[in-house]
Amino acid sequence: MRTSMRRIATGIDVGTHTTRVVIMEQVHGDIPHIIGTGSSETKGLRHGYIVNKADATRSIKGALTQAEKMAGFKVKNVFLSVGGISLESAISHGVATMSRAGGEVDVKDLKKASEEAEKNLSNLVNKRIVYRAPIRYKLDGKEVLCTPVNMIGDKIEVKMLFVTYLDQHLRDLLGAVEDIGVEVDEVVPSPIAASQVALSKKERNVGSTLVNIGAETVSIAVFENDIAISLQVFPIGSTDITNDIALGLKIPLEEAENIKLTRSTGIYPKKKLDEIVEARLCDIFELIEAHLKKINRNGLLPAGIVLTGGGAGIATIEDLAKGVLKLPSSVARPVLANGGKSLIKDSSWLVAYGLANYALTKPSERRGTNMDDVWGTLKNWVKPFLP
Repeated sequence: MRTSMRRIATGIDVGTHTTRVVIMEQVHGDIPHIIGTGSSETKGLRHGYIVNKADATRSIKGALTQAEKMAGFKVKNVFLSVGGISLESAISHGVATMSRAGGEVDVKDLKKASEEAEKNLSNLVNKRIVYRAPIRYKLDGKEVLCTPVNMIGDKIEVKMLFVTYLDQHLRDLLGAVEDIGVEVDEVVPSPIAASQVALSKKERNVGSTLVNIGAETVSIAVFENDIAISLQVFPIGSTDITNDIALGLKIPLEEAENIKLTRSTGIYPKKKLDEIVEARLCDIFELIEAHLKKINRNGLLPAGIVLTGGGAGIATIEDLAKGVLKLPSSVARPVLANGGKSLIKDSSWLVAYGLANYALTKPSERRGTNMDDVWGTLKNWVKPFLP
């Protein structure tokens, strides 16, 4: 009798406002399902950076303990998201000549070209590469629409996306998580993690932008051909909208937050509230539009803008995004590549959910292209700095 193979994955998303944990289980190839969730108010962070490690550690432990209690066991290994304004992307190119006789491309040639692309990166002072992925290959000057292994040629060129994160913030975050007795298997940029469940493969293929409106930051990731081609984080978020409402209507922050999400004005003038909210949202969407223009994708993404994060719950946000960006706009609904159903309804959970789903359902995509080699090196580099 064949024994069922049980796989467990845990994702931890340490957001500026809330820390969320999702534990997922997959038994012998069946559809992955959530068996534990936990959340706690995040303390000790600002703009995604740890400013008080002890407070941050307690927040992470509180969320993880909730999820472990629901799942019925202690977690030993986790996947961790990284976000904040120090998360940046860069494009670089690398070239390699074939090492085999006869010019047959092998994995070593691709690795050599990728290493050359990394060497060509500039301004890596105080930064560490946390994610990398090939965007395009050319063989002897002609674009190849697949992995060129076993093809014949003289020269292979690669266009690579690299995502970097500040060394100090990474050390602090890893230390805060590992202080609670769990090991971080892999770090994944928050927009990449969320895309696993917020976007369908079709949306990632034809062209789309995932916009995560957090409390203090807005992150965007642009996808084409099922690959992230750009990533950017802006130091603005939904808390700015709350603050604007509180100042504009001269009301407490708690009341302003409730009005922001429900748009129930009560005794306050609806027109004035709309002007306050729309002014700040327009600021956000104009930043996104400027970035899309910079990478020549404004108005050219058929799947449009997909909104996620706590700020995506603001009423009328879809219509405003559509009006400013001139693209289809929608609020993210969780999507599993294998057709499974999601228990997550609030888009603010999509990063933690995406991390766990990423670990369970996409091992072949991670092997050899993104994080495996990088993370081994990264952990060896970080360990001496941990307490």
